Amino acid sequence: MIRRGKAEDGERLARLRNALWPENSVEEHRREVDLLLAGKSPGIMPMVVFVAEESGELVGFVEVGLRSCADGCDLARAVGYVEGWYVEAQWRRRGIGAELVRAAEEWARGQGCVEMASDTQITNEISQRAHAALGFEVAERSVLYRKKL
Repeated sequence: MIRRGKAEDGERLARLRNALWPENSVEEHRREVDLLLAGKSPGIMPMVVFVAEESGELVGFVEVGLRSCADGCDLARAVGYVEGWYVEAQWRRRGIGAELVRAAEEWARGQGCVEMASDTQITNEISQRAHAALGFEVAERSVLYRKKL
């Protein structure tokens, strides 16, 4: 079952996020999740969380927001953006990830979007295959740099 995240999903959702983004602690994820579930987007554009529930337990999520632009997309319109997408390994290859992305796409359509965008690390071949299977096309590849001042 795919549904919008609720406040009571906070702890489990924080743990799922930690599995996707282990560089942050569960506690840090929990603070961010609590804000998202309360409808407080971290930026100026709206963002929501959908969760996958199987046998009464959360097994995956997708965070989707709006961006004013995304590589390869029409610059004249906001675009739906998959900010995070994760399904626990033992629940993969059952269509759960696809259902989560469909919920994200439906939400983005409701916001007036005609395109969806996403990203993944260049080394994450599983994610790249999952994106391709759902109809995403590579917009471009790049190497990101930063420099402390």
